[in-house]
Amino acid sequence: MMRDDAPHRSLRSTKARPPLWFLALWAAGALLSPISALGSDSPVASDPHPCLPEQSLRWRGGTLRLENDLFTGTDRNYTNGVALTAVSHDLRGALRHECLPRPIGWYARFIGWADPDFWRDAGVRSSSQNLVVRFGQAMYTPGDRTRTEVIPDDRPYAGLLYMGLAWNRRIHPRAAGYEMLDVRELTLGVIGPWSLAEQSQNLVHRVRGIERFQGWNNQLRNEPAFQIAMERKFKPYAEGTVRPGWSSDAIGSYALRVGNIETSASTGVELRAGWNIPNDFGSYPIRPGAENRPPSGDAGLRTTRPQSARAPKPGAHAFLNLEASAVAWDFSLDGNMFRSSHRVSRRPWVAQAALGISSQWIVAGRGMRLAVMRVWRTREFDQQAGRHGFGSISLSLEF
Repeated sequence: MMRDDAPHRSLRSTKARPPLWFLALWAAGALLSPISALGSDSPVASDPHPCLPEQSLRWRGGTLRLENDLFTGTDRNYTNGVALTAVSHDLRGALRHECLPRPIGWYARFIGWADPDFWRDAGVRSSSQNLVVRFGQAMYTPGDRTRTEVIPDDRPYAGLLYMGLAWNRRIHPRAAGYEMLDVRELTLGVIGPWSLAEQSQNLVHRVRGIERFQGWNNQLRNEPAFQIAMERKFKPYAEGTVRPGWSSDAIGSYALRVGNIETSASTGVELRAGWNIPNDFGSYPIRPGAENRPPSGDAGLRTTRPQSARAPKPGAHAFLNLEASAVAWDFSLDGNMFRSSHRVSRRPWVAQAALGISSQWIVAGRGMRLAVMRVWRTREFDQQAGRHGFGSISLSLEF
């Protein structure tokens, strides 16, 4: 266990936050701006191979997720997480980098270099892909809010501010009774005071009249954060946006995450049962690859008259999500990777269960979805007093 109060005091006085926000706003503008055939000064009309709508990036909808352990009556460990995601319409056919914003085209090329098999058969009729952009913040605290010094036998104060960029590929192998969702997500951000975790928690506690945590002077130091996530999910094949009527299904998954945010491997299963279950790949807490939806071509049928059998329909279902992970690194437990810091004895095996309800409906011709869940997680470090739990709520909208 290590403590160095002088660097913490100097970091807290650093006036470097404006550049961080400037870079975040610049990245958001570059990724979310209207799309044209970038990289050419010629008018689109003179392009012998103009970009078709299904080859260009058009934003389809968004989701706001909030997680907090106050929902379960505690205020420690993973104490709060918030994420705002935007998801694109499905891109079909062979991927054309010139039809995408430059940062996204660069990322697609990086995936092709790092994992060439990801784009294999990308132009076949049974394959589609979309893009997800995610902005979020996570914060972690020890259990005793009154102590101002480092608590050696409890987890560090830690915060993370990040942006994630994910490619989803949905594949239905020919003549198969199942389909797969392959995800490659790059997450970049910052750990430490620049994450603004202390300010965010203090704001919420002030609004709710809750006593503040006094030990934020001891939080992890500023350092860049990164992670590459690779995940595959699979479920029974279905057409349209829902499985009509009463039904149930199961979704399997396995994943690998590498970086100084987290390095781990996991496997899991989600069981769903209900009425008009959406044709997607499940519900889960904030995590890489967590934003997926029914095929966007079918989702656009919600306003057609007469209504197509493939169109979105109101529905509701219950779900149970079980996951087991082997963890080799977790910044919130292992501390800073590039500098000395407070850390605890991380446990290599962690299990998690989530039980929840999800419902979707049509309002003014737009699709909406609300999901709430209760999450239980086994002990993550040796000194932890029992397992941890938190609540999660998400609201999604189709533009």
